[in-house]
Amino acid sequence: MSSPTPQVITCKAAVAWGAGEALVMEEVQLSPPQPMEIRIKVVSTSLCRSDLSAWESHAIFPRIFGHEASGIVESVGDEVTEFKEGDHVLTVFIGECTQCRPCTSGKSNICQVLGLERKGLMHSDQKTRFSVKGKPIYHYCAVSSFSEYTVVHSGCAVKISPHAPLEKICLLSCGVAAGLGAAWNVADVSKGSTVVIFGLGTVGLSVAQGAKLRGASRIIGVDNNPQKCENAKTFGITEVVDPNSHKEPITQVIKRITDGGADFSFECVGDTDMISTALQSCCDGWGLTVTLGVPKVKPEISAHYALFLMGRTLKGSLFGGWKPKSDLPSLVDKYVNKDIQIDEYITHNLSFDDINKAFNLMKEGKCLRCVIHMPR
Repeated sequence: MSSPTPQVITCKAAVAWGAGEALVMEEVQLSPPQPMEIRIKVVSTSLCRSDLSAWESHAIFPRIFGHEASGIVESVGDEVTEFKEGDHVLTVFIGECTQCRPCTSGKSNICQVLGLERKGLMHSDQKTRFSVKGKPIYHYCAVSSFSEYTVVHSGCAVKISPHAPLEKICLLSCGVAAGLGAAWNVADVSKGSTVVIFGLGTVGLSVAQGAKLRGASRIIGVDNNPQKCENAKTFGITEVVDPNSHKEPITQVIKRITDGGADFSFECVGDTDMISTALQSCCDGWGLTVTLGVPKVKPEISAHYALFLMGRTLKGSLFGGWKPKSDLPSLVDKYVNKDIQIDEYITHNLSFDDINKAFNLMKEGKCLRCVIHMPR
């Protein structure tokens, strides 16, 4: 017996009506999934710094933010064969169509068809699925998980084991996976190496975990927030440097304590000026800098050419180089088998009604990850 055709549903969503304005709980109408789309009942979603940055900027409004999420498939659109109602899934902000040149190359996770979506629309038809009283509400990263239900392209969801706890592994749909992948896939951190990480948020501490698991001998964390530094060693940080406690520039401090610079440096702040600092903090000859942060302002980077002339390398990293569908299920398995940490990044568990509290906590630097639990 075939399932009934999905209809428009009304649900609660936290809508951002303007830059920096408190999110408002609204009754929204959500369209049924179109061809190659699925509708998901969101179970848990967490606040990522890129949500905060976009909310604070003069981006597209009104909008439903959220992209780091787990949920259960409620209905499927035509032509979807990979998912069925009841499947447990992670949402992902970059998809994997499996057919385009990057997807088939084995060299990149930047899908040409389902890459980073910046217009607040769906990949397939450049329209929105959300509305309030007939007014369209824009998406964020083609996910929009700050809603009880959402619609995503089937290429932007990953089927996972039903035994994995959805309230924990939502962190793998962005931050934790991004940091681990930057250390493993992008930098390929080597045993015995020295690593310096600028920014000890969830992403930076996930880089630390990845470096620790690769056997790095020194993992130096740089952050001026004492609260973040306190528990950094839980994730593999061997020493913390607060730039405010030194009279000399932080690059000189790093070079001095590492005998000429680190083997690997990671920029996890989202500040393009910090990229030059990270480059200067790694060594001549083979020093590699990986940038992961998303800048709020000044997207252009500048660095002295001599840094590259002396053999340093700068690499960008989006989602840690992971191909979502191909790679995320194995990361979930690593968590289930206790090979990687996730629980320790969750500093707050909040109800959906308290979502503005999550924004305030992150804005004030008082959390790593706030997991927001949807009504059951």
